[in-house]
Amino acid sequence: MNAINETNFNFEGQTAFYRGKVRDVYTINDEYLVMVASDRISAFDVVLPRAIPFKGQVLNQIAAKFLAATADILPNWVLSVPDPSVTIGKKCEPFKVEMVIRGYLAGHAWRTYREGGRELCGMVLPEGLKENDKLPEPIITPTTKAAVGHDEDISRAAIIEQGIVSAEDYAKLEDYTRALYQRGVDIARERGLILVDTKYEFGKSNGEICLMDEIHTPDSSRYFYAEGYEERQQTDKPQRQLSKEFVRQWLIENGFQGKDGQHVPAMTDEIVHSISERYIELYEHIVGEKFIYPEAGEVLGRVENNVRKALHTMG
Repeated sequence: MNAINETNFNFEGQTAFYRGKVRDVYTINDEYLVMVASDRISAFDVVLPRAIPFKGQVLNQIAAKFLAATADILPNWVLSVPDPSVTIGKKCEPFKVEMVIRGYLAGHAWRTYREGGRELCGMVLPEGLKENDKLPEPIITPTTKAAVGHDEDISRAAIIEQGIVSAEDYAKLEDYTRALYQRGVDIARERGLILVDTKYEFGKSNGEICLMDEIHTPDSSRYFYAEGYEERQQTDKPQRQLSKEFVRQWLIENGFQGKDGQHVPAMTDEIVHSISERYIELYEHIVGEKFIYPEAGEVLGRVENNVRKALHTMG
């Protein structure tokens, strides 16, 4: 399978390189970032042993479309998308928090609630909720942005008290988060989907807050199918969802939750193929277009050539 597991390019003007869980990021002249969306996949803050074909393209192209569709809300970091798996943008100084917003009781929030927790990141959850119930109103549950290891839940008060983000900037981040989520909800509704929860990353460029990284992708968001949602809730059936949660569930069922002493289960060709198909399915649903497979050929060479051409035109 012709997947991008990792890249090791050396571009003209390259001043830094960083390999994240799923992205390889090249800094050019301390001014631009070349972000390659690899086909690596992570869950429970662990990179799984096999790459998923086309996953990076799915993430990159969904993010590009949603960043363009939200540019009226606030500026974003994107300058060009020269390859299906690459975005080039301006280097921003990131805020050290991820802004998570939840409209429904699902995933981590549900697991906390099920274990008796009624407060998440300083937000109080009402009694009597079931898994996947719609919340009275969306709640923001930020996490610290860990360079290594697990991101940690944190409250608004703690963020400001610890000086992670100023009170003035944090108020803006909350407003942007709510506006972006509402835009995502509206677009998802048009596609027959429910945007359950998602996260955003922000930074500053020339003193201005801008939206960074990816948005509304299956790595950063959870979607349910709208059709049948109410009936499934009333009959206590699991929701049909498009997100990375199915990968987490597969890992949990096979004894892995990222805890010490646990080992990632073997990933068969069948599992890898099924994950790839789920990512493409989400792309087609959320974007409303058929996924276009890249031409057959050596994928790393294609990526490198397209980036070099783009950087050359940028001078």
